[in-house]
Amino acid sequence: MTEQQAATGAAVGQGAAPLEGIRVLDLSRVLAGPWCTQTLADLGAEVWKIEAPGQGDDTRSWLPPDLDGESTYFMCANRSKQSVAINLKHSEGQALVRRLAQEADILVENYRLGTLAKFGLDYETLAELNPRLIYCSISGYGRTGPRAAEPGYDFVIQAESGLMAITGEVGGEPMKLGVAITDLVTGMNAVQAILAALLARGHSGKGQLIDLALLDGAVNVLANIGMGYLAAQHRPGRFGNGHPTVVPYQIVSSSDGRFALAVGNDAQFAALCGVLRRPELAQDNRYCSNRQRVLNRDTLLRELEGVLVTQSNSYWLEKIRAAGIPAGSVRDVPEALDAPEIKARGLIVDTPDGRHGSIRLMRSPLNLRGTPPRAPTAPPRLGEHTDAVLKNILRASSEQISLWRGSGVIE
Repeated sequence: MTEQQAATGAAVGQGAAPLEGIRVLDLSRVLAGPWCTQTLADLGAEVWKIEAPGQGDDTRSWLPPDLDGESTYFMCANRSKQSVAINLKHSEGQALVRRLAQEADILVENYRLGTLAKFGLDYETLAELNPRLIYCSISGYGRTGPRAAEPGYDFVIQAESGLMAITGEVGGEPMKLGVAITDLVTGMNAVQAILAALLARGHSGKGQLIDLALLDGAVNVLANIGMGYLAAQHRPGRFGNGHPTVVPYQIVSSSDGRFALAVGNDAQFAALCGVLRRPELAQDNRYCSNRQRVLNRDTLLRELEGVLVTQSNSYWLEKIRAAGIPAGSVRDVPEALDAPEIKARGLIVDTPDGRHGSIRLMRSPLNLRGTPPRAPTAPPRLGEHTDAVLKNILRASSEQISLWRGSGVIE
C-alpha cells in the first residue's frame, strides 16, 4: 500500500472508480464547466475535452504563472481528460461532435445562448439522436429570463449576487474572493445535478436538460446571510475577518503575529476565558451568551486582545487547541500546500508528464473508501488525444483522419 493509499483508505483491490464506463463530452471552457468535468474524470468518467484547433481552451493562454510556457490556470481544472481538437465552425466538425454525443452519457457546455443551436449541437437536436444524454448547460444568468443572452463572468457575478457587499473591511470597499468562487460553486452544483440525473436515468431510461446559472449558485451561497434578510429583513454589512453572528470568531493579534480564533459556542468561550486566565468574562452579563457577545463585540475584543498580545502565536495556539477551541495560523499559499496535514492526506501527488517528467497536482478531495477516485493524469496538450478518440469511439480510419486534418476539420 502506498503512502497516499494509506492516507485515503484507497487500498489495492478495492472497487473501480464510481463513474467508470461513463463517457463525458466536454464542450466547456475556462472554469465552471471544466471544474465539473474534472471532478467527473476524478470519479472515473472518460472525458473528451473538445477544443478549438490552434487555440484551445481560453485558459491555455492565461499566464503567468506558467510551467515552461504552459498555463497553470489550465492545469488546475483539466487533469485526467482527453483533448480532442475539432473545428466547430466547420460542418464536418459539427457532425463529428454529434456522433460523439451519440456515444456519450453526459454533455457539459457553457456557450452563449443560441450558439450551439447554430451548430446543430443544442439539447433538442442531440436528445433526438441520444435520448439517454444528460445535457448540462452552464451560463451566467441561466437559459431563461431577461438576461439569458448575456455572458457571465465570476467578477461581475460576485458583485451582482451580494457576495462582494458582505466581503471586505468594515467601512471599506466591497471585495471579491481571491478565487473565482461563483465558477467553482457552479461547477460543484453541476456535478451534483449530473449525478442526480444519472440516478434518475437509471429509473426512467431517459436523459434530461440541466440549466445552471452562476448567479443562481452565487445567491444560493449567501446562506445564513441571505436567510437573515429573507426572514428578518436584516441588511448585512461587512465585518472584515469577523463573523456577523458569532463572537469571537475572527483574526486576533498576539505579541508576534496574528491567528484565526473560532469560538463556536458558550462552552468554548468559557474554556477560552480559562486559558486567558480571565474566567470572570464568561460570567459577565455582557458576554455570557453568544447573543450578548455579538451585541458587545467591540468591548469584548478589547478585553481579549489585551491578554492575547502578551504572548506569542505559538504559545496561544498550543494552549487554545489543547482546550478544544478551534484556532489556526494564518498561512500563505505555499505554507498551506506544504503543510504536514495536507501531506498526510495525500492531497498533492507527483504525476507523470510527457514533457516535464512529472508535475505536482492536486488529487480529488472526494475520499470514497470503497470506490476511490482514480489517481490523476496530467492535463492534456491541445489535441493530444484527437486521433485516439476518433479511432476508438467513432471507428475512424487513419486515412479518414488524415482527410479531416487536411481540410481543417481537426488538428
